[in-house]
Amino acid sequence: MKWHIGDVTITQFIEIETYGGKEYILPQATPEALRKLAWLCPHFADGAGRIRMSIHSFLVETPTRRIVVDTGMGNDKDRVRPEWTRRKGPFLEQLAAAGCPADTIDTVLCTHLHVDHVGWNTVLVDGRWIPTFRNARYLMGRVEFDHWKDVRDPALAQIFNDSVRPVADAGLVDLIDTGHAVCDEFSLIATPGHSPAHFSIHVRSCGEEALLMGDVAHHPCQMVHLDWCSTIDFDPAQTIRTRHELLSRFAGTPTLILAGHFAGGTIARDGDVFRMAM
Repeated sequence: MKWHIGDVTITQFIEIETYGGKEYILPQATPEALRKLAWLCPHFADGAGRIRMSIHSFLVETPTRRIVVDTGMGNDKDRVRPEWTRRKGPFLEQLAAAGCPADTIDTVLCTHLHVDHVGWNTVLVDGRWIPTFRNARYLMGRVEFDHWKDVRDPALAQIFNDSVRPVADAGLVDLIDTGHAVCDEFSLIATPGHSPAHFSIHVRSCGEEALLMGDVAHHPCQMVHLDWCSTIDFDPAQTIRTRHELLSRFAGTPTLILAGHFAGGTIARDGDVFRMAM
């Protein structure tokens, strides 16, 4: 998918797309519950109430920058889930086909440092993990980075060690806070909860707007059920507050919504809660 926000072009690259089977992420989003939300079908669920989600990255081209926002799963990596392990996906070829080969990317933004948002930070070359985007600055939240760098859980440490530490060791990481100036079209919004220092990105150009909201919500059903939290949320109570605040801010506006696992549409109010409008 591709969208134009004024002078900014945003292209989505999907690595994995699935229906159903996401109970480990959103256990309350059962088929019975989702079938009650008719507006989810067909974009965000099917007629059987099976949840639709994807793992993807966004290429954001501004008049002055080529930015990759979140870098998906990556290739060749050992992960806890079989479908994520030692993948051989075509992301770099797709990026080149879009006119932006890896060496032309000047910025990588990670909304947070979970496994499905950092994978293509690095590639495996001669048995070593090296930066994929060698001419880019990798922007990561300072608090987020500090939280994960010394994590002791082996599976989580492996993610940091193969997808984050190599770019830091190469001197390509800039640790940032939400006031960091990325470019004229970008501003960062602090949206903590899902991870210690998760942030979202507000894109504005020529009177048009988009919100790259990362994992503030994994699926639009959480716009109705604000208290449905992901099983991997760092601070569920904070996540709920953040979700309500962010959705309230952009509800009723023409802002395009591009999330970490779904994309397209705007946020509409629906009584005391919200929904996606396509």
